[in-house]
Amino acid sequence: MSRTNPGLPAKLADAELHPEVARARRVRAVARLLDDAIPIPGTRWRFGFDAIVGVIPVVGDMIGGALSAYIILEAARAEVPTLTLVRMLTNVGIDTLVGAVPALGDVFDAAWKANVRNVALLERHLAATARPVPEKRRAIGATALAVVAIVLIVAAGLALGTVIARLLWGLATG
Repeated sequence: MSRTNPGLPAKLADAELHPEVARARRVRAVARLLDDAIPIPGTRWRFGFDAIVGVIPVVGDMIGGALSAYIILEAARAEVPTLTLVRMLTNVGIDTLVGAVPALGDVFDAAWKANVRNVALLERHLAATARPVPEKRRAIGATALAVVAIVLIVAAGLALGTVIARLLWGLATG
């Protein structure tokens, strides 16, 4: 139970008092689902939905990139610095583009863990800033920039996957 409101569970009360705590919990849960949800028995390795859906040629990596966008959008809403947003977009871009390569990309998806990296960057920012003064214009601009960059990453991954699939089809049939 919460100390401030005995009728609320402590976790819910913490989230109400500190929206950044709720944000961190949400993105951590998404990153775990995408990158670390399933342990490989007998090892310390884990993989998640991103690696599983990445097995679907071309489209799978685009789905993973789109799901990764949620973490980046939450970071933009948390007003992380532009350089941190760029690092997060780079992590997802690498994951999406290399993941589009057949076979190698599937192994890379399981090992790279872009979402866990991005959550660490966001949590580092949240820990460093007590309560940032909201700057609506900057937050809206950063969110718009993040959306455009994610669309470009997904489109580039789709194009790369299509080119590779056509090349492989040509080699196999000709």
